[in-house]
Parts: sequence; C-alpha cells; structure tokens
Amino acid sequence: MADLQEELHPTPEVAELDRPAAWAEAGPESGTADLDVQESAPAAARDNAPDADPLERARSFLAGHPVADGYSGLPWALRHLPWYDLEVGESAVDTDVPRLREGHVGALFWSLHLPEGLAGDRAVGATLEQLDLVRTVVQAHPEGLRMAHTASEVNDARLCRRVAVLLGPAGAAALGDSLGILRALRTLGLRVLTLAGASWASQAGLTRFGEEVLREMNRLGVIADLSGTSDATIARTLAASKAPVLFTRSAARALRPHPANLSDDVLAGLGAAKGVCMVPLTAEQAGPTVRDVADHLDHVRAVAGPECVGVSGTYDSGAAHPQDLADASCYPNLIAELLARGWSEADLALLTWGNVQRIVRSADFTARAAQQRREPSTARIAELDG
Repeated sequence: MADLQEELHPTPEVAELDRPAAWAEAGPESGTADLDVQESAPAAARDNAPDADPLERARSFLAGHPVADGYSGLPWALRHLPWYDLEVGESAVDTDVPRLREGHVGALFWSLHLPEGLAGDRAVGATLEQLDLVRTVVQAHPEGLRMAHTASEVNDARLCRRVAVLLGPAGAAALGDSLGILRALRTLGLRVLTLAGASWASQAGLTRFGEEVLREMNRLGVIADLSGTSDATIARTLAASKAPVLFTRSAARALRPHPANLSDDVLAGLGAAKGVCMVPLTAEQAGPTVRDVADHLDHVRAVAGPECVGVSGTYDSGAAHPQDLADASCYPNLIAELLARGWSEADLALLTWGNVQRIVRSADFTARAAQQRREPSTARIAELDG
C-alpha cells in the first residue's frame, strides 16, 4: 500500500498553478484565477470608486470576478418538472440562466446527492441517472451552460461567457464500496465526492479501505468534500490527502451550532492545509439575513485565512435562504455587504473565484503526478476492513 505521507514536490512552474498569474487589482499574493481583470478594470473604475453605491460596486466587481458556486441542488429539482427551459427562465426553481447571469455566476457545482435511504445498487443507479440528466440539461442550453471537467475548461467557459458546470458533489453511497465505480464516475466527469455517510469514513475516522479510497481519489483528481463528516475523519483526511479538500456546505460553529458547521480548531487546520470552507446561503446554517452570512464569511476568513473561504448558494436543495439571498441572482447583495464591511477586492476575488479555481487546479496537478506513481487500485473493502 502506497504511503499516504509521501510528499509531492511540484516544480516551480507547476506550483505556480496554485497562484495563477495575474490580476493587476488583486496583486501577486492573492492567488486569484481571474483571466480578464485587466480587460474589465478600466470600464469598472468609476463604479469601483469608494463613494459609489455598494450594490453598483458589487455588480461591477463581479463582472470581473464572477462567483464559483460550490453547491446547487438543481439536478434533483429538475427531475420533478414535466417541462422546463432554463435559457428563457424557470420560476419553479431557484436557478436558471437569466438569474445566473444577473448574479454573475461563472461556475457551478451541480450536486448528485440522493435522498436518504437510497443505498447499494439503487444509489449507484440513481447517481448515474442524475449525471445523465445534467449532461442532457447542459447540452439543451448551449448558449448559457457548458460542461467543464478541468480548471482550464472552467476558464474556457468563462471566456465564452458561459456558466461552467462541474459535476459533484456525489454521495459516497454512489460508489457501492467499489473503486471501479469511482473510476467510472470520474471518467463521466465527477469532480467532488462527499465522504459523509460512508461506512469507511465513520465517527472513528477513515478505515484502511477509506484511506485507499482517498488515495484513489487523489490519483483520479476527485476532490474530497468533508461537510458532515466526523472530526476524526476530517483530521485524518487533512493529514493524508495530497490535494486540498472542500467543505461544500459548512459555516462557522462559533456563530451557529449546526452539526455541519466547523469549529475554530477545524477551521485553523483547514487553513494550514489550504482547503476551502464554502459557507452555505441557508438560514438554518448561516442565519436569516445577509448580514448573518457575512458574519460567517468574516469569521472563516479570520480563522482559516482569505485563501480558505468560498460560498455555496445551496439553491434548489429544499433549504430556506436568508433575506435578500433568495435565488442565484442575489450574489451582488452579498458582495455589497462585504464591500461595506471593508473587504479588499483581493480577498473578495479569492472568495468568489480564486479559491475554487486553485482547488480544482491542485486536484488536476495531484492526479497527473499520482498517475505516474500508482496503478489503479484493485483493493476491496472486505480485504482491508473485513
């Protein structure tokens, strides 16, 4: 079994992928992936003046630094609609192309999570059906959406003025305890897997098979989502993973004691590992107002660092949303609140776009390096945990 603690030593050229070249406004230390800042900055200079209206400043800022939204429940919501047209607009859901454009969303992770109770072959089949639905929806809306499998494809979609759609997170039940299914899902485009609920990622932490799953995820470029997992699983994954991890739906437990929210100790560990905590725009986890959400973002930034905070709309998931954040068009309201609180444009650029782009790039690099050292794993859960 390969040693999980083996270190990668990227060349300076590859390491620079984690801090893409850049961004005149953000500065050399921001790490923000923003390819057309220089193009958008002159036209936005007046709107970005300190005395400009905060909402107009927010819209101007987002025109150059769009949002990478970490979680959308749209695939499951669309299953229940007899007909829809996301390009024209769809009032039955929280997300459609006009609202994504109004909210300046540049990339969106489409969840493949399943209702509770599905397991085994049913979970595998339902995940594949959702994956097929996402592909069908994206193909039916080519003027607004584009499938993206890598960080480069995300930027390509952005340059073409399309919203990049990334697949995941999927639930661990989708694997059926089979690394072969994990590889098949990655071939079909899966980028994020939630470890919560897996028998091999329990309250006691990762089992031997769980560590093998993590190694194979690193080899494939599948990013680990740790929202909802135990502290023991979080600690072991942060120590063992060669690629940074995500918490796709976690806020600050110090401000709101929700079980999926993170303690300050976990946030500090996440900061050291350069992972990203994506604060959900839900009333249950963050609070009933946009100010409450901003409080969580302030707290995560203060404890974990500006390179470790992001946002998840969590739209179309059945959750109630804070005031002024009702759907995917409302991101300017959140950015206006953060501007009013004195967030620098460099930190905002990391929040909206740069941190997610870094995570995806890091996973891509880690996979390329690992594939030169490791063959596909043939391990079975009965062999390692039986």
